[in-house]
Amino acid sequence: MSRPLNFRQIEAFRAVMQTGTTTAAAAMLHTTQPSVSRLLAQIQSATQLKLFDIHKGRLRPTHEARQLFETVQRHFLGLDRIEQSVAVMRKSGAGSLRVGCTPALGLSVMPPVIHAFSRRYPQVHVNLQTVGSHALREGLLYGLYDVALTTSGISDPQIEAVPLHRSDAVCVLHPGHPLASRASLHVRDLKDQVLLTLNADDEIHQQFLGTLQQHRVEAAATVETTYSVTICMMAAQGTGIGIVNPYVASVFARDLKVLPLRPRCPVEASMALSPQSAPSAIAEDFVGLLKAYFRDFGKGKAL
Repeated sequence: MSRPLNFRQIEAFRAVMQTGTTTAAAAMLHTTQPSVSRLLAQIQSATQLKLFDIHKGRLRPTHEARQLFETVQRHFLGLDRIEQSVAVMRKSGAGSLRVGCTPALGLSVMPPVIHAFSRRYPQVHVNLQTVGSHALREGLLYGLYDVALTTSGISDPQIEAVPLHRSDAVCVLHPGHPLASRASLHVRDLKDQVLLTLNADDEIHQQFLGTLQQHRVEAAATVETTYSVTICMMAAQGTGIGIVNPYVASVFARDLKVLPLRPRCPVEASMALSPQSAPSAIAEDFVGLLKAYFRDFGKGKAL
């Protein structure tokens, strides 16, 4: 009755079939010639098959040996593919990173962070989607994003949002604006000014509107828009004074005057990971780069 074969026996048989001698097979396997001969004897005993004879000083495989070798090669081809796949994942994680964020953070935070990430992992495919907070929440729940970043809250019991940075909203205005020379602006300074704000459902706008009402400040006019970048572009044209998060304001710092707003209007950048699966090694490294960016935000340091 035949006995089960072990991996060492199969490996020795394959090496002999490939090299033609036990000496060459031993060199291939980094072992000794007697060890290979012993394994060959074991495999012939275990299978109860004649696999080789000696012909002109070389091992000559039988028909049964060639049939067995075809089966073994298919097995090792599968192992080689597994090893190649493991090597790729070891080098570049899952091979792709899917990131979602709000548009303002896509313009300001993501370019330097993804640049640093791509230099570290040049072979990883990165998919960055800039969407609203509702789409971020849905994307996380359905496993569409590995990492999400937002300045709006993500309210869902399945999603754990982690604060990365706390700051305050700022005023952006043309350098030639009459108020541009101030060190900061109080909401009372905004009376009778043209204000550039985000839409009414935005958290920054809601806080700012409450502060205006608290101090009984009325604007001359209001221009409402969906994107912070549009506010900054209009402020650069001299259209009015914009209220935005400090991250997008930093992108336009050369063209705009950026002033603190008083009383403060808190802004929090938070991150969430997909609850559908554990984060990959590259996702964890990406999170580390995000944390480094926010740690150095405003200090003029590059990642």
